[in-house]
Order: sequence, then structure tokens, then C-alpha cells
Amino acid sequence: MKSYRKELWFSTAKRHAFINITREVEACLQESGIREGLALVNAMHITASVFINDDEPGLHQDYEKWLERLAPHEPTAQYQHNRTGEDNGDAHLKRQIMGREVMVAITEGRLDFGPWEQIFYGEFDGRRKKRVLVKIIGE
Repeated sequence: MKSYRKELWFSTAKRHAFINITREVEACLQESGIREGLALVNAMHITASVFINDDEPGLHQDYEKWLERLAPHEPTAQYQHNRTGEDNGDAHLKRQIMGREVMVAITEGRLDFGPWEQIFYGEFDGRRKKRVLVKIIGE
């Protein structure tokens, strides 16, 4: 069995962002040479997420509104976590909702997606460098 590991780095200009990282993960798969196996893609920061869904701008706007209703950034004093001097209590909750990681089957050298599926990096406390781990195992 082969194993491949790579870190992808992202820095967003805004506090929140959804970035389609499917092409980067596909490039990792090609680089790995693995034809059958599994790809794990996970955010390495507790205020960021990796998830699978459709690459449709309206859906991304819906996510933004929905997440803000569930865990609004303001007022920052509503979060116990922010008493540590942070202002990102909401980002931790948004990450919990959207998830830390995805696992994708690899079949015949390709990510084995359903219709419309794409991999996204979700940023909830941006404006600094953060990383995503891509770990691929198989033959």
C-alpha cells in the first residue's frame, strides 16, 4: 500500500470564505500515483472546515446566512470563549457544524464523486495562513 501526504495553504482576505479545492486535491491524487484507495482531506485549524457540496453561488450565500443565524459573530460578548481575548467564538461553532474533514473514494485514479459534488475549504476566521491536510492511501 502507498501513502501520500501534502499540506495545502490558504489565506483569505475576508473573515469568511468558501474556496473550491477540488482541483488541488485532484492534483494531489495525480501526484500520488494511487489508482484505488481513499483520500482524506481535513482542515488543520479549529476555525476552518472541509466539506463536500455543490459549487453554486446561491447555495454558498445560503450557507453564509444560515451559519450567521446559528452562530452570529456579533455581539462577540455572547461567547464565553471570547473572554480569553479572542473574537472568534462563532467560528469554532461554524466549523463544528460544517465539519472538519471529508473522505473520498478513489476509483481508477479519480475521485469517486456523485453528481455535482466538489470539495470546499470553509474559512470562518480568516485573514491569516491556514492549512488543509491531504492524505491519500491505496494502491
